[in-house]
Amino acid sequence: MKSERSSVNLANQITIFRILLIPVFIGLVIYYGDSARGAHPDESLRQWAAAVFGIASISDAIDGWIARRFNQRTRFGAIMDPLADKLLMLSAIILLSFTSWRQHFPLWFPILVIGRDLLSIGGAFLIDHFAGKFQIHTHWTGKTATFAQMAAILWILLDLKPEWLIWPTIFAATFTALSGFLNLADGVKQLQAAGHD
Repeated sequence: MKSERSSVNLANQITIFRILLIPVFIGLVIYYGDSARGAHPDESLRQWAAAVFGIASISDAIDGWIARRFNQRTRFGAIMDPLADKLLMLSAIILLSFTSWRQHFPLWFPILVIGRDLLSIGGAFLIDHFAGKFQIHTHWTGKTATFAQMAAILWILLDLKPEWLIWPTIFAATFTALSGFLNLADGVKQLQAAGHD
């Protein structure tokens, strides 16, 4: 029986496509890093990495719009869409911190991003255990943090002015920390509402 809400609808096909792009992106970043150790890095690899990351990022907006516009929301999409986004962002931030690119993130940036995500995941499990159900409340700071992280990643992938990299990095870090703090505060409120002060 075919249904518009089937797990193989167009929105979810785009999500799967984005997931398949992640290992391609990882490979391009690693191979460019290897070539950057020499005197003549293969700039085509960097350009392809930027293109793949850009396509994956745009596909996120497209599948979200399709899911809302054509009522193609599914449990598969609810789980895999944010997972695909997180895998793409984390792989980019980690690789662009530890590979031999001309520009790279400072060590504290991936620590902050990974720490925020681990805290959010751990907090969600705790709240779900003690309060019965964790309610996810989206906030504009979270969306801003994601956009800022994407901008900082693209800054490196496009090899823009190295001396200015610190500014998009600080902007992304600020909203990453702020969104993490607000998530923590929301979790505490949910625990208090459930009677766990």
